[in-house]
Amino acid sequence: MVLKQIVIATTNLGKAKEFEKILGGDIDVIVPDDLPLVVEDGDTLAENAYKKARSAADHLGRLALADDSGLFVHALGGVPGVHSARFAGSGGDDAANRSKLIALLHDFSDRSAYFATVLCVCAPSATIEEAYFFEGRCDGYLLDHERGSEGFGYDALFVPSEGDGRTFGEMSSSEKAVFSHRSRAIAKFKISLSDLPG
Repeated sequence: MVLKQIVIATTNLGKAKEFEKILGGDIDVIVPDDLPLVVEDGDTLAENAYKKARSAADHLGRLALADDSGLFVHALGGVPGVHSARFAGSGGDDAANRSKLIALLHDFSDRSAYFATVLCVCAPSATIEEAYFFEGRCDGYLLDHERGSEGFGYDALFVPSEGDGRTFGEMSSSEKAVFSHRSRAIAKFKISLSDLPG
């Protein structure tokens, strides 16, 4: 039985597939193709997630969920962080982002990093104080070369500490979901489904 209908506010097909796989039949996942462009200029993942969720909720007149995720590298003081998706510039893509990160880490022995996700569930016209937030984190380390072709973003570089030595890029979506920052945030969201409006 479908409990709720919630719009997933993303244009990233990789993210949309992760949401649909992890949420399963708990909610009716709707991925619209006509969302307004949102400038992600917040200082935190939570601010960016709220901006995207609020924009989608206002546009569609219904509850919306959005996330913002980032890779935080200790040796680089948390960079790329909130700028992870646009690390190589506005014209860059995932491959360019990975290449830039590999180059920056060339002289560092500390390869530790973590992925973080903040989900925001927002109703139309809701303030940031009225929105609901769910966080997830996955610690690990970065390789100096890519391994694997699954996933997206920095997955081919990131090895989760709790895993078996493979990168996220070498794992199936089901295997990645055991450890991933996004799946942990979604798990918290699923627990709170009955408390959400709509």
